[in-house]
Amino acid sequence: MKAKERMAIARQMAVEKTPEERVKNFDEIVEGFSEFTAILEAERCLQCKKPTCRIGCPIHNNIPEFIRLLREKQFEEAYWAIRETSSMPAVCSRVCPHEFQCEGQCVRGKGKGQSVSIGMLERFLVDWMVENKKPMYNSCALPGDKKVAIIGSGPAGMTVAFHLSHKGIPCTIFEALPVYGGMLTVGIPPFRLPRNVIHAEIDALKHCGVTLETNIVIGKDKSIDDLRAEGFGAIFNGVGAHASRKLGLDDEETTEGVLHGVDYLRRINLGEDLNLGDNVVVVGGGNVAIDVARTSLRLGSSKVFILYRRSREEMPASAAEIHHLEEEGVRIEFLAAPVKIHSQNGKLTKVECIRMELGEPDDSGRRRPVVQEGSNFMIDADSLIPAISQNVDHTADGGVDVDLMSWGTYNTDARTLQTSVADIFAGGDSVLGPQTVAKAVYQGKVAAESIERFLNGQDLKEDREFLCDQIDW
Repeated sequence: MKAKERMAIARQMAVEKTPEERVKNFDEIVEGFSEFTAILEAERCLQCKKPTCRIGCPIHNNIPEFIRLLREKQFEEAYWAIRETSSMPAVCSRVCPHEFQCEGQCVRGKGKGQSVSIGMLERFLVDWMVENKKPMYNSCALPGDKKVAIIGSGPAGMTVAFHLSHKGIPCTIFEALPVYGGMLTVGIPPFRLPRNVIHAEIDALKHCGVTLETNIVIGKDKSIDDLRAEGFGAIFNGVGAHASRKLGLDDEETTEGVLHGVDYLRRINLGEDLNLGDNVVVVGGGNVAIDVARTSLRLGSSKVFILYRRSREEMPASAAEIHHLEEEGVRIEFLAAPVKIHSQNGKLTKVECIRMELGEPDDSGRRRPVVQEGSNFMIDADSLIPAISQNVDHTADGGVDVDLMSWGTYNTDARTLQTSVADIFAGGDSVLGPQTVAKAVYQGKVAAESIERFLNGQDLKEDREFLCDQIDW
């Protein structure tokens, strides 16, 4: 097929459940491509000589190669082309913000065109492997005598365990929560990431001999020194960013009806029954804010809307999630922010807000919101859910003198992810702050290589396969 013919093929769209149907349950709302649709979408790929999509992918997946194999119906080979670089394609294909990463760099999306649906093609291959009962994991090396402790079972920790266990280095993952998966499980609703997908990744680690322990809080139930005394030669800290950032309003911590985004999602995803009432106000413009709003809808709240202090163009959430949110009936109040909590007998009744306007760009490149004095207005509210970002929880490093950045993340060597304490490495949100799964996966690969070299007494920087400075984070 010639390039002109490929350019004439329209982007294929996934089938979705209707808004009326999907707000009644937590089932996955986007169906995977059929074989016909996947091949047709794969035909849109121009197989660029300089594939910018790979540059946009934090993991550096060989996207042109797996798409080429897919359209030749070599589905199993295409899956393994992804597996060469990615430890969890089933997860990344579903939750990565592709329009900001691989698809955002696709030449077909430049100008007025539409990029190739890379995420859906990746998902098709994973689903095809499952449906056809194909083996999805490589064999693991026999375990050696050096072992590694991993704090946190999120994507970074799981990736470290995946790579080290395949090298014959036994790993034990210590998870503070009663479930595995970290923020994948307690921070992302099932309608975006079905739990069987996460369970499959965990089962693969167990198959490779990885030991997983839940309800173990490092820094409380065990210390770093305890881990060393148990014979762990290196430690990876991938605790993630589980601590909600506060708005800084008076009575925020004491008013009934004020919860924080990741705290709310964690409690719901762990099975707690929380009634937010009819009127729910969510503050923030990222995926956590949108997940909170869509979850509260499914749990019975009837009037849910989001306050965001910038305009739609500045929202960091993925376009697909914003689209789904609005389809489901959630209104977004742009250029507005809460300034005061109003309560009666300690229970939230109203949120006082103020209008904003956009000024000059700030350090993030987005235009800074500026208060419009005298523009205050009130909103009736049964619940107020701030979802404006998260901080790293430092329970695990209690008693350890480890260097931190000014914003609370770990200060690691930019190339190796070694912290200021030689046997401790860190990656994912604990280094980057709240970021994407793909970036956590890549940092897990970097940390795994560094840990292997550290255990074997090798130089951590010479002749490496993976370096963090390959990517502009």
